[in-house]
Amino acid sequence: MSKIEVNTVDVQCGSTLTLGSSGKTVTLATGASQSGFGRTGTVDWCTTAKTSPLTVASGNGYFINTSGGAVTVTLPSSPSAGDIVAFKDYANTWDSNSVTLCRNGSKINGACQNANLNTESQSVTLIYVDGTKGWQDIHDSTANITGAPLFISATGGTITTSGDFKIHTFNSTGTFTVCTAPTPANNNVSYMVVAGGGSGGGMQGQSSAGGGGGGAGGFREGETPAAPYTGSPLKNSSGVPVAASTSYPITVGAGGAIWSSPYTSNCSSGNPGSNSIFSTITSTGGGGGGSRNPCSPQGYAGAKAGGSGGGAAGTATAQPAAAGNTPPVSPPQGTAGGTRSGSPTQAAAGGGGATVAGTNGSGASGGTGGAGATSSINGTPTARAGGGGGGDAGDSQAGGAGGGGASGTYNSGSSAGGPPESNGVAGTANTGGGGGGSAGACSPYNNGGAGGSGVVIIRYKFQ
Repeated sequence: MSKIEVNTVDVQCGSTLTLGSSGKTVTLATGASQSGFGRTGTVDWCTTAKTSPLTVASGNGYFINTSGGAVTVTLPSSPSAGDIVAFKDYANTWDSNSVTLCRNGSKINGACQNANLNTESQSVTLIYVDGTKGWQDIHDSTANITGAPLFISATGGTITTSGDFKIHTFNSTGTFTVCTAPTPANNNVSYMVVAGGGSGGGMQGQSSAGGGGGGAGGFREGETPAAPYTGSPLKNSSGVPVAASTSYPITVGAGGAIWSSPYTSNCSSGNPGSNSIFSTITSTGGGGGGSRNPCSPQGYAGAKAGGSGGGAAGTATAQPAAAGNTPPVSPPQGTAGGTRSGSPTQAAAGGGGATVAGTNGSGASGGTGGAGATSSINGTPTARAGGGGGGDAGDSQAGGAGGGGASGTYNSGSSAGGPPESNGVAGTANTGGGGGGSAGACSPYNNGGAGGSGVVIIRYKFQ
């Protein structure tokens, strides 16, 4: 082997200097560096646009055409310092169909995450630097690329999974904290926000009447297309956007409490449930059922409006419906409670449910609670936000499907409901069900059942 030691090699004539011959390899010695020629900072462009997934090679530039859909590009494995690749939006469609850069074991801009190219007409050049930073963008025609996550990650509540979807259930007040979120086009979460149900109305001194059923807590639901499921008829077609490194307070409304005072001194309707809140979504607590006190001083308390309205009390005077969907939202968060036409035998009306109004009281028969709404946001079809049953002088009246409480029972021979002259049954916890109205009572008095507490559920794609 011969060795040549010179300071300069130049062309004898013409403008081209040739090193080596056809079929031979010219190698730079290990540890040596070069300048002025070679590939540093440049690529050879492949002018045939790529439309399907591919693994790229160092030294090449690629035109990526996503007009037919998103494309995944895998970076070279085991890259060396100085390796270089480049990409260009061929059809100006990366904003609608992005390019995913699969890191293939190496970091991208120091992050152990794949990256997204999602800006129209973007062009990017990457050079592999070292194991600490990995591939670094040295040129971006629009904005620096980052290792943006492909999916949402978050903490808070009780976390379960259903396929590729993560579900956070809040049975009490807490915090939903978003750790990472993808691009704005994919950062929405599905939600269901159910408020606390209203308590049922009470009754004293009248065996032929009953207290109105409590209205269900407001029911609001929204589905993002990124986290589909079978929702309720009240489902909104869009979710709620979330941002990375952001905490969202969650309020879970309590059910309306029973009245503990004798109705001789305090003839009051059932208590309303409390609101439930997530981000921009507020569901209103259910309205309390109407109550009656025929003793001195004689009077009655009308049912109250709310997410769903409470049922009217059993009285000799006609009682109007208590409105639901209060305040109004679209889709509606609930329905009205039932009415009472007035007659000597004065059974009460049922409270409104999320999808069906409470049944009117008629003669001696109390009205049933309105049906709630069924959703599979948590992976299992579940009914919530049923209205409470209205009380009467006989058998117990059922609460609406979705946690509504049954009315109390006056008739000692009844097998339904509670004991003779009993209080209403409470709405089921974490359903927003309205409490059942009390049965007729000679003395001392009966209370309506407490409303069921609410719930907040959040769903998103996590893989």
